[in-house]
Amino acid sequence: MAFSKKHKELITNPLNDDNPVIVQVLGICSALAITAQLKASLVMAVSVIFVLGVGNVVISLMRNIIPSKIRIIVQLVVVAALVIIVDQVLKAFSYELSKQLSVFVGLIITNCIIMGRFEAFALGNGPWESFLDGVGNAFGYGLILVIVGAVRELFGSGTLLGIQVLGDPIQKTGLYALGYENNGFMLLSPMALITLGIIIWVQRSRNKKLIEDAH
Repeated sequence: MAFSKKHKELITNPLNDDNPVIVQVLGICSALAITAQLKASLVMAVSVIFVLGVGNVVISLMRNIIPSKIRIIVQLVVVAALVIIVDQVLKAFSYELSKQLSVFVGLIITNCIIMGRFEAFALGNGPWESFLDGVGNAFGYGLILVIVGAVRELFGSGTLLGIQVLGDPIQKTGLYALGYENNGFMLLSPMALITLGIIIWVQRSRNKKLIEDAH
């Protein structure tokens, strides 16, 4: 079966009970660094979905011929090649955004979620399962980036994807007519950490399994 119960869990578990960011606490650096705008969060999420999904398949296909002593080097070469593709596509089609993301695209190479899935799953499972695992974990990572990015841009700039959604702050329309002001602190890195902390708190408070594991 292409989609057995186990296959579905490979995609759905990282979205909730086994999310790589808020449960496993991996990939925190980019979640804090590039989430001041929703657009950058979306691009980073799509980039990681591509790199981890394809990378997991490549490592799975090569798992029986990779010498164990150099497996980390091979994994780095695979992910670096995929990240170069992402970087060149960004520069070709969205140069301004590629400059905004700058070094953070390159840092996908050392994203511990990617290397962790290569090591923990792709080296021991077939290509199809590895693809689902990669896409599932990347979606879980991307979901948190999008949530944090949307919250920070909305309350920090009053926009989503650069579009004013709370009204015009200059003409004082919408919420701004009621005296609302954008919170510039939301665009600073500490607020990314606080926003992420609140998401982790909500997730753990509603998840009985995580509460039991903590005790």
